[in-house]
Amino acid sequence: MADPIPVAPGVTIPAAALEARQVRASGPGGQNVNKVASRVELLVDVALIEGLDATARRRLYVLAGKRRAADGRLRLVAQESRDRHRNLETARERARDLVGRALQVPAVRRRTRPSRGAREARLREKAREGRVKAARRPVGADE
Repeated sequence: MADPIPVAPGVTIPAAALEARQVRASGPGGQNVNKVASRVELLVDVALIEGLDATARRRLYVLAGKRRAADGRLRLVAQESRDRHRNLETARERARDLVGRALQVPAVRRRTRPSRGAREARLREKAREGRVKAARRPVGADE
């Protein structure tokens, strides 16, 4: 567990930023589920991530959503496997993916106007839908 997580060139989650806890998993597993702590909760201290600039850190907080703990750390949970070590690797992979997604700068959305053909197609479709709905009405309902 003491290994740092490389995310991208120049961006690393150091071992000091990671804290792993094992707790009992929910769900099926027979008697094993009642005696083995195989669920892993990985806490990642975002402030200690090396190479992450302020905008990427903000994106990371937004992407984290409900996985953000009250103390500002990320809380990633893995309980898919009955093996604690496999769940730990799954949680570490989720941390790597989440930080990697925060590094990607989203494309700037530029407003465009609909083309003339798109406007005409929308109006044609609107008129056709009106005719379909008018055909459903009983005869003489307009009077």
